[in-house]
Formats: sequence, C-alpha cells, structure tokens
Amino acid sequence: MFELGTDGPSVIVAGIDGSDSSMRAAAYAAGLARRQGAKLALVYVQPLSAMGGADVGAAVMQAEQEVADKLLAEIREAAERMPEEQRVRWEFYSQAGDPYQGIVDLADQLKADGVVIGASEKAGHRLVGSVGVRLVKSGRWPVTVVP
Repeated sequence: MFELGTDGPSVIVAGIDGSDSSMRAAAYAAGLARRQGAKLALVYVQPLSAMGGADVGAAVMQAEQEVADKLLAEIREAAERMPEEQRVRWEFYSQAGDPYQGIVDLADQLKADGVVIGASEKAGHRLVGSVGVRLVKSGRWPVTVVP
C-alpha cells in the first residue's frame, strides 16, 4: 500500500546467528539503516533441537540463551563505539523456532521494508536450501544476502 509522505525504508530486519557472514550482514544492514534513517531490527532465532529428552532440551535452551545474550552484548558494544552522529536506532529480538519462520514473522510484524541476511556457511544448504534462499523465494520483501 502506498504511504503518502514517506521516502525510503522505515524498518530493516537483519537475521544474525553469530557467524561471520551474519555479522557482516548486520554491519551492512546498520549502514543501510543509518543512511536511510531507518530502524534496524536485529533478530536471532534460536533453532529448536529435536534430539534428546527434557534434560538435553533444557541444556540446549540454556546454551542458545547464552548465545543470544552474547550477541546482544556485542551489538551494544559496537553501537557504543560508533560516533554519535553515526548511531542507528536498533532493537534486538530473540526467540526460539525455525530461523526462516522467525525472520518472516518479525518482518511481517514490523512491516519491514527489507531483510538482510548472511550467506549460509553450511555445506548442506547447497542441497536443501538456506534461510536466505527461502527468504528470496518468498518474494515478500527485498532481500539482500551478504557473503
């Protein structure tokens, strides 16, 4: 739907998981958000593990929460190092679930104007498809896949 009086994106979603490519994607998305005056929504979707019992599940959930906490600390530190005039409005989201669906749900909820994600570093994704490929194929927003 056309919005009178708007120019450029208002929200850019970036999926992160701590990998080198996802952190490059976050940096790229931050630059886009800064130049466009948009809000940056950084999302970490904690993948659900189907293996093990309740004890293993609780340990996996705890480990994933520690990853989310570490990512948030790294983002805060990087944001504080930026000169005041280059700072970006940002929010961090963390949830458990399928990474593709989590990014889609957040992008829809925030009415995102674009999604930025790092290229998959897993060899198996060449056969079954990565989150980035699935986002591009969904055709819902412009998607930038950062190597």
